[in-house]
Amino acid sequence: MSLDADLIVDRRRMRRKLTFWRVLAVLFIVAGIVGAAAFLGRRAGFAGVGDYIARVTIQGLIRDDEERVQQLERLGKSATARAVIVHVDSPGGTTAGSEQLYDALMRLKERKPLVIVVDGLAASGGYITAIAGDHIIAKQTSLVGSIGVLFQYPNFTDLLDKLGVKVESIKSSPLKAAPNGFEPTSPEARAAIESIIKDSYAWFRGLVQDRRHLNDDELQTVADGRVFTGHQGIGLKLVDEIGDERAGIAWLAKEKKVNDKLPVRDYQLHRRFSDLPFLHAAAAAALEAAGFSKLARSLDEWGAVQAVERLNLDGLLALWHPAGTN
Repeated sequence: MSLDADLIVDRRRMRRKLTFWRVLAVLFIVAGIVGAAAFLGRRAGFAGVGDYIARVTIQGLIRDDEERVQQLERLGKSATARAVIVHVDSPGGTTAGSEQLYDALMRLKERKPLVIVVDGLAASGGYITAIAGDHIIAKQTSLVGSIGVLFQYPNFTDLLDKLGVKVESIKSSPLKAAPNGFEPTSPEARAAIESIIKDSYAWFRGLVQDRRHLNDDELQTVADGRVFTGHQGIGLKLVDEIGDERAGIAWLAKEKKVNDKLPVRDYQLHRRFSDLPFLHAAAAAALEAAGFSKLARSLDEWGAVQAVERLNLDGLLALWHPAGTN
């Protein structure tokens, strides 16, 4: 009996020790991951020594990002960056974020020769980004345009009626927090939102007309919300040239007298910790290896949730939203 008791005690001690070392291993791994993220953050913007052409990449959804603005300002002050090639591959994002990025690139263009290369997509807010450049290069099959503004919200009125749920609210005025999705949209609320849409759309149209030198008829043709291929964009004045980064270097050499023998180096824009998916995967793998399978699955699911949340943009949108993609 005493032997069995001693054996149970020994097993409990071993379990406690094993748990301790597992936790310690996870802490070391997580610390390493955080250190790597901090290192990447410090390297943001670093492009090496000596004269070079900076390559800036704008990908994915565009949102307000003050750190990105500051990094572009630092690039503008760089003594070794002789020119900038901005690669764009974005369906757009919020109008405020797109406007902020456009303004930052316009200020950068005052200091450095700048050319835009559309890799796959420069739609809506992505096209706002592209027109900051004096010269836009796209591939034959790149998509550009989608000049328009979107405001959308879910309406749960019918669902709540079926469930027998009624959401009541007391408001200071009829248009406060309207539309809210819990009641039918009133004509007054719809008119208020439409006035915002029209005002932002007029701003977008004016920006395109001014930057791309379009007359009223040319603007009317391209500003109905459609996207166009890069090839179509040439005739519509949305794009200046078909090509890739090499065409951008050639344009900088010809028009801006930039040495085309200079190396092109990535100028890394900062990414937020939550926007680095490999960190979620690494942390989940570390937890799995340490025996914490349940926690690893939770972290992995949290990373998926974060990816979905990035689609939940607040505010007025300048976003290409093809039919059938929800």
